[in-house]
Amino acid sequence: MSVAKVTEIIASSNKSFEDAINKGIKRATETLKNVSGAWVESQKVVIKNDQVSEYRVAMKVTFVLKD
Repeated sequence: MSVAKVTEIIASSNKSFEDAINKGIKRATETLKNVSGAWVESQKVVIKNDQVSEYRVAMKVTFVLKD
């Protein structure tokens, strides 16, 4: 039987939501072991000078704890 933990992370990119997601997952897998999934809880943009300057995502990342 496995036990998993969920942690929330926020990642950002100046390119796209997809890039922000990839950056967040990359960082999570560098820090956490046994990452098994994630879901995007919310998306947000930062506007500067009437243009999107940053894409942000809040994600919940699931990782399995060692026995």
